[in-house]
Amino acid sequence: MFTRSFWKLSVERAIKTVAQALVAVFAASQFDWFSADWQAILGTAATAGVLSVLMSVASIGVGDKGTPSLVVEPAQGYTGP
Repeated sequence: MFTRSFWKLSVERAIKTVAQALVAVFAASQFDWFSADWQAILGTAATAGVLSVLMSVASIGVGDKGTPSLVVEPAQGYTGP
């Protein structure tokens, strides 16, 4: 958690989550750029981003050591079953 790599990966995930939340809000409603409640839209996206970072922190020790992932990557050279 105290590595540059961990935070770089976590921030990347959070940015993607914010973008996905914005797209979801736009797609879920008949979006009107002029009468949109931008404070609510951006607040929702920011909350999703914060939750993404919290999930990354909670995932420490589950997947590959030192990463925010829940997945363990196969060893180098692994070709599968």
